Amino acid sequence: MKLPQLDLDLCRERQKRTLRILTDQKLDRAVFSAPENIQYLTGFRPHHLMTAAVCLEAGGGCLLIAPNAEPDRHAASKVIPYETQWLCTIRQDQLPAIAAILKNEFKPAGRVGIEGSRANALLCEAVGVTDIANTTDIEPGILELRRRKDTDELAMIRHAIGGTEAMYARAREIIEPGINELTVFNELQSAAVSAIGEPLTGTGNDYQCNAPGGPPRDRDAQAGELYILDLGPAYRGYFADNCRTFSVDRKPTDEQLRAREVVMSVLAHVEQSVRPGYSCKALFNEAKAMLDEYANDAFFHHLGHGIGLFPHEAPHLNSSWDDTFQEGEVFTAEPGLYTPELRAGIRIEENYLVTANGVEKLTRFPTDL
Repeated sequence: MKLPQLDLDLCRERQKRTLRILTDQKLDRAVFSAPENIQYLTGFRPHHLMTAAVCLEAGGGCLLIAPNAEPDRHAASKVIPYETQWLCTIRQDQLPAIAAILKNEFKPAGRVGIEGSRANALLCEAVGVTDIANTTDIEPGILELRRRKDTDELAMIRHAIGGTEAMYARAREIIEPGINELTVFNELQSAAVSAIGEPLTGTGNDYQCNAPGGPPRDRDAQAGELYILDLGPAYRGYFADNCRTFSVDRKPTDEQLRAREVVMSVLAHVEQSVRPGYSCKALFNEAKAMLDEYANDAFFHHLGHGIGLFPHEAPHLNSSWDDTFQEGEVFTAEPGLYTPELRAGIRIEENYLVTANGVEKLTRFPTDL
């Protein structure tokens, strides 16, 4: 099986977009150490225990400081490896080692862009910052760029979604009264790895039966209960995130079926409403009103969120944000209802791509209980 990977030419295009932020904000260079941004810009994904860094120069150079050796594939114009391991022992002083390389490579700069959530005095000093007032947080800008997915990123996300489809197919085969939640978890992870073709780089959080969500427990599923499986396998850093609910004994009650119809009506509303420029907050409020008609406060979480190199990205389908949809975004919609009578609730989550005129649904697995 030939696995999808990031297109290095598109990585270079993403570098150019980021350089426009530097130009607009009159910055001499920018330094990144978040692995998501390193992968977005260069196509190289560092091991989760190893630190890398990227420095973009306003003139167009892209330096990648990589653990141990130059990666086989990357879009950097220059690579400097450093020893991340000594006799196979992973060093805990990786950041100072990176800072030493940066300090050796660059003369002091006037203004430097940094990732505000990861601002590090050591890296700032290494790239020539002598006064913190000369730094600018460009993280909001690159997060905004990451909202709209390129074709290579969409291929990665679609592949991750394929993993969830294999997981749900396996769930339908094995879920029955008496099955243990840990057994379900293990079987679903195995199905995802086989479908994706390599170990996962992330997984979902919700594997509990008779509960709104949570990690698997040493507990057996019971007849009459609903089993919520909110799955988020990641393929080389790119996340899927969708949810299906299963009737443990395949005999959903009339009340459980009624709740499913309400949830499905919300998803239909999402598909009819979303287009570029539509308010995410308005969509959340509309969905909540529909769900509250079933039972007041039976819906108590967000309606959805963007996915990509992080499990919760913009746009936020949430009353705490005021985002609007943009063409090229991939987002989830996950209406749910939770009451004791439902034992204990139902959630169905789909993944969508925002197109010029509406949405394309990326998830195909059946939604019946």
